[in-house]
Amino acid sequence: MNPLTVARAQMELSLGFHIVFSALGIGMPLLMLIAEARFLRTGEEHYRSLARVWGKATALLFVVGAVSGTALSFELGLLWPKFMAFAGPALGPAFALEGYAFLLEAIFLGLYLYGWDRLSPRAHWWTGVPVAVSGCVSGILVVGANAWMQSPRGFTAVGGKIVDLDPFAVFRNPSWIPLAAHSTFACYTAVGFAVAGVYAFGMLRGRDGPRQRAGLTIAMAVGTIAGVLQPLTGDRLAKLLFHTQPAKLAAMEAHFHTENGVGLLVGGIPDPATGKVAYGLYLPKMLSFMSTGDFNAKIVGLWDFPPDQRPNVLVCHFAFQIMVAAGFGLAGLGALWALFALRKKPIGTWMLRLIALAAPLGFLALEAGWFVTEVGRQPWIIHGVLRTADAVTPRDDVMYTFILYIALYVGLAVALVALLRALARKYADVEVVS
Repeated sequence: MNPLTVARAQMELSLGFHIVFSALGIGMPLLMLIAEARFLRTGEEHYRSLARVWGKATALLFVVGAVSGTALSFELGLLWPKFMAFAGPALGPAFALEGYAFLLEAIFLGLYLYGWDRLSPRAHWWTGVPVAVSGCVSGILVVGANAWMQSPRGFTAVGGKIVDLDPFAVFRNPSWIPLAAHSTFACYTAVGFAVAGVYAFGMLRGRDGPRQRAGLTIAMAVGTIAGVLQPLTGDRLAKLLFHTQPAKLAAMEAHFHTENGVGLLVGGIPDPATGKVAYGLYLPKMLSFMSTGDFNAKIVGLWDFPPDQRPNVLVCHFAFQIMVAAGFGLAGLGALWALFALRKKPIGTWMLRLIALAAPLGFLALEAGWFVTEVGRQPWIIHGVLRTADAVTPRDDVMYTFILYIALYVGLAVALVALLRALARKYADVEVVS
């Protein structure tokens, strides 16, 4: 394989692996804080036990995420030197601030873990707040860098170099806040439903004590609230794409021909050769409305762009459909659970089975969403400015680093699973009855 293909495959592997731990680093500290806040409010010991378990799990995930994130930063320089030389001045402030957020998270996570019996209960809870805030801010800052790549602003390029750079270009980018909000809610949704699924599975196997029920309730509440808010940020992104990345919008919707009053495609199998879509259902004029607020607005078709500037329509469309289906499925499940919870009705076995089966859907949606984001930007690494093919390393031995990174991620995954299983076994039989 040529260096471009291998480099892209390696980045896909690395980002796909790291995004899981980024999401867990954002979501788990919030669950941890809520559990301890419930302990402070009620005095019930099973909440304290739950917070301790989640705190230790957060620490393990933080370490693995730190390793994979460090490896990812090396990849950017090794595989994409021309990209880093060009974009480094613009992205540097965001990555520098992310480093400070990471440092604060590490410091306060240590205080949280070792302060249980050394600090007052309220002081201990406050040590967890910077962990949750820093984890969230880290994700927002990294997304800021990615948003600038999606819709670059605030500079002038001369001779392949950035001049007259606005030092706050990343933070003034119109794509930053909508993309960061969508990504953050996706992380809370994915983590909430995944953790709830773990507890639902345990309850189905007979581990049905106060701590398990509390874990399920807290995780479902976080996942449901985030899942319901998610479509609102998605709507804002659709309107933004209409203006900044119309080719991506067309690929997501398998929209080939420029038309007025375009329908929203649900499902379907697009044929890039003929521009036709089989087995799809169209909601009349809804794509025009969702993109512009006007039911009769014109949407540019994919075939109006040069062939070498069209994203892969099959990947974009199927990934987008998976993301939307999984997201709405989780929101519906959360609404159903909330209906039972608000009426104080017991959660039956069938509901526990649904929650357990839905556990991976949030991360599936998260991964699919990033496929849409990244594949939909191709063939550009910086949209409209620098092509991916022009940014890759010219070396022909990239395969060796690819193999090395595969070994690294397999090793990290095996170690993490072993450690989490050991943690689960340690606390499996520790049930505090309040």
